[in-house]
This record gives sequence, C-alpha cells and structure tokens, in this order.
Amino acid sequence: MILSHFATRALAFTAGVLMTIGPTSRAGSSADDEKAVAALDTEYQAAVKANDVATMDRILADDFLLVTGLGKTYTKTDLLEQARRKSVAYEHQEDSAQKVRVWGDTAVVTALLWVKGTEDAKPFDYKLWFSDTYVRTPHGWRYVFGQASNPFAQHTLRRLRGLAEHSTDVIGVFLARSLRR
Repeated sequence: MILSHFATRALAFTAGVLMTIGPTSRAGSSADDEKAVAALDTEYQAAVKANDVATMDRILADDFLLVTGLGKTYTKTDLLEQARRKSVAYEHQEDSAQKVRVWGDTAVVTALLWVKGTEDAKPFDYKLWFSDTYVRTPHGWRYVFGQASNPFAQHTLRRLRGLAEHSTDVIGVFLARSLRR
C-alpha cells in the first residue's frame, strides 16, 4: 500500500510539472507554421524584387548565409548592401511549386524561382531551385540559410518543357506546370 501511495504521488507530481511547463514548441500546429513560413518566404521574395531593405533586414537572421550553385556565398550584409545600391532591377522574382516542411522550430522551404531583370545594366532571365531554412526565434521566424541550384540554361529549360509536355505521369505533369512562364 505504501508503494502504491508513493507511486500515485510521484505520478501526480510529474503530471503537475509537465502541465506547468507546457509544450516545448511556442507555436500552434505544424500546418499553421507551414502557412506562416510560406507567407514569410513569399514576403521575402517580394522584398528582394522591390529592393526593400527594411523588410529584408527584418526577415534575415543576423548570421544569415546564402550559398549559390557555383559556391559563392552571401551574408545578410551583402544582400542588404546590394538592395541599397539597387544594382539589380527585377522584372520577375517569383517562385512556384513552393513546399514548406516544418520540424519543431526549423522549417525548410523549397521552390522553383524565376528571376528576370538586369544587374548593372546586363539582362538576365533564368530559373533555379532553392531551399530556404527558417528557424523560430523569440522574435518569430527568421531566414537563416539559403541554398540555390545553378541556374537552368535556356536550352535545358526547353528540353525539360518538351519532355514534360509529352509525359503522362504525375512527375511530368508537375514539371510541365512548374516550368511554364
């Protein structure tokens, strides 16, 4: 009887402590987090297009790092300076096929990005895949790391479009939709 009474008190104490500290995550459901991060990443892409330094500064973590497909790296300071100089004028900076995955306080966004505009008066127009990593902080979600593929060459895009348009499987239909402009 003493052991049973002790076990009941220990269980009650443990349950009380767990209810007091609550869940370890500071957010609602994973679906809510997915929507919040998707909206934040879309807001970030719009800020880049508009060279909106204030919005980029708010979203990017101070130790942010971007790695391109060619291995070049950019910090938060680099990206904010580029936006301040307005050395890039975007006609398009939109993503498609966006997918967000959340694991606790970390989220990864993958998408196909279409970028078109001029940099230092030189035109560019390409698509690339990217993965953006966000981390939940006491101040909300922050963009901490980005990795981009090499830009697709135009002949590669034409070939992929041709293959995808003649495909009847799910992947081909997905590619056809993703590669359209």
